[in-house]
Amino acid sequence: PAGLPVARKRCMAIWSDVQARAFLVAVADDELYAMWVLFLTTGLRRGEIAALRWEDVDLERATMAVVRNRVSAGRGKAVSVHQPKTRGGRRNVALDATSIEVLRLHRTAQREERLRLGPAWMDSGYVFCGIDGAALHPDTITGTFRTIVTDLDLPRIRLHDLRHTSATLALKAGVHPKVVSERLGHATVGITLDLYSHVLDSMQAEAAEQIGDVIFGNQISGGAGL
Repeated sequence: PAGLPVARKRCMAIWSDVQARAFLVAVADDELYAMWVLFLTTGLRRGEIAALRWEDVDLERATMAVVRNRVSAGRGKAVSVHQPKTRGGRRNVALDATSIEVLRLHRTAQREERLRLGPAWMDSGYVFCGIDGAALHPDTITGTFRTIVTDLDLPRIRLHDLRHTSATLALKAGVHPKVVSERLGHATVGITLDLYSHVLDSMQAEAAEQIGDVIFGNQISGGAGL
């Protein structure tokens, strides 16, 4: 209807694979390095990362269960824990070998810190917590990321854009959109296709060449030979 504001999608900012690797190199000594790795390799939401507990992670089977979401109503306000809103939101996410190794090292460091602090350690059970074991406020994660990026020679992106970066790099690597959708916890693959349609459009030329290679076997022939 005339006179009503038009809803517009916010421009999606992402890092390239080179920029993502540069970020991980820059935060290699950060106590929450494993968290930054998971943001990029899994595409989990901030609340899902903040709600991840060790009981949800199976390092032997290289998978983790996303079963809850820690949501903040604003900086300094209480955090509530919810189950995923959709069936797709509750999911198992496979982990790559490097992420598994990073998580093992993170768990070892956390256990050492727990022993060092003794009774002062707060056993929250969360994979990513403060130096005293207390649960991280979701807004603290956002603020920390913003501070880190400010000091790096990388494009300024939001924390949520790490999720977009993960999905975009997966699609460009040839991961099927249905698999990407399941890893992101989208209710339907249609949401993924709509959200990342620009990525798929940019892959059209590559797809055309791949199809041509299959059909013609990389052989350039005259029309009469076809």
